[in-house]
Amino acid sequence: GIGAVVAGATWMLQPTAARAARPDAAVLGAAAGHYDWAKVAQGLLQRQAAMGNGGAATTQVSAPPTAEAAAPIVIGRGYRRTGSDGKAAGPGLKPLWTFAPDDTLFISTPAVVGKRIYAGGCVAELGSYSGVFYCLDADTGKPLWTVDEYKGPDGRTTTLHPVFSSPAVTADGKWVIVGQGLHEDKNCSLLCFNAQTGALKWAVQTPLHIESSPAIAGDVVVVGAGAIEGRDGKATGDPGQVVAVRISDGKELWRVRVIDPESAAAMDEAGNVYIGSAFNGSAVVALAAKDGKELWKTETGLPVTSPVTIAGDLLIVGSGNSTMVDSNANAKGEVLALEMKTGKILWRRPFADSVLGGIPAGDKAVYCPIRTGEVAALSLDKGELLWQTRVNGKAAVAAGCALAGNRLYAVTSDGYLAVLDADSGKVLEKVFLNTQANPGTGLTIGDPQVVGGRVIVGSETGGLHVLVGAGQ
Repeated sequence: GIGAVVAGATWMLQPTAARAARPDAAVLGAAAGHYDWAKVAQGLLQRQAAMGNGGAATTQVSAPPTAEAAAPIVIGRGYRRTGSDGKAAGPGLKPLWTFAPDDTLFISTPAVVGKRIYAGGCVAELGSYSGVFYCLDADTGKPLWTVDEYKGPDGRTTTLHPVFSSPAVTADGKWVIVGQGLHEDKNCSLLCFNAQTGALKWAVQTPLHIESSPAIAGDVVVVGAGAIEGRDGKATGDPGQVVAVRISDGKELWRVRVIDPESAAAMDEAGNVYIGSAFNGSAVVALAAKDGKELWKTETGLPVTSPVTIAGDLLIVGSGNSTMVDSNANAKGEVLALEMKTGKILWRRPFADSVLGGIPAGDKAVYCPIRTGEVAALSLDKGELLWQTRVNGKAAVAAGCALAGNRLYAVTSDGYLAVLDADSGKVLEKVFLNTQANPGTGLTIGDPQVVGGRVIVGSETGGLHVLVGAGQ
């Protein structure tokens, strides 16, 4: 039976795998061609067997509890990109719980609000991926609600596209907003869900995919929809757009063209938007809050895919010509500091490969994940190199880091979470996140979050983990 499934999948899906394996595909589109189809088929059969024996399917929707313990709202992804509430986890990390539905990759960065964790996933199907979005109890990992389909703007039920975009939650904790789609996906919508029930509030469609993570300021959310490039590296259709939506009613406020805005935007106190322009753009763009009018545009020389970090009156961005999946044959990377008001470049620091993930900013230093497999600390004021540490052999560090106190948390693409001393760069401990039976293909690329002394982090094959120190 497995042999028949594999043979059929191989015959039917050769064009998809060929397209997916092209070097300039952004995230999982390129990985599909490397997937072990025998394992996929076996996993599907195992899933069916588990469901037949009373196992829960990942598509089930469970009702939320009628009451929940009061807890302060903590949103892990601040514009300083620290990925934490400041409280580091203790040493000797071990799982508090792990949530690992079959064939689901957690490559998005979860949002943590009070006693709830919101996380998007990619479900491996035969030849493609579908999406799923979870709300989990932060103490137990129990799903409170699950969404894998929704009614689109045309009223038709639509299967959720795979989720790489990281969710954002409104300050009052009522609404959670997330993009969907991987690099080859079209006609993906920005989705707003009721944070308590998972009911869809609104969906705003784009002709492209939304790997960008939404940014929220007041009643406005902004997100980028990235381009789909052909074999020649040029956009095959729409080159990219940035969309602003009013959260309270889902009304689109403005939509402007920005070339390949895969970066996660940041918004200042006035609501102005700062976002990176990636392949064929290679710039940072500032847009006016009111109408999306371009305030300034700074050419960077290399594609900007990293989230934009705001540190005082500075913007910190990473750039490079490699992707999450592939390193360019002539790899180059750089971190830049720009004056937020004018876009003037104040300093730049080159690296041997791309800086793709979020760059957390402390009071005096910024911490840069490098695709070479290293993490570097730079002085915030001048970009001087303070230290540079290799994390786990040659495995890439494509995910952003989290900074909590004097501890820095980094994830390597081969599935390790490492804890570093933020002052010296010394690696203090490492924890393997994938399963030993299936160590993965190098797609552990979601940023860790550190909230309440707990580390929340996704993986390619090991599910979503909450880790605590040995004494906790």
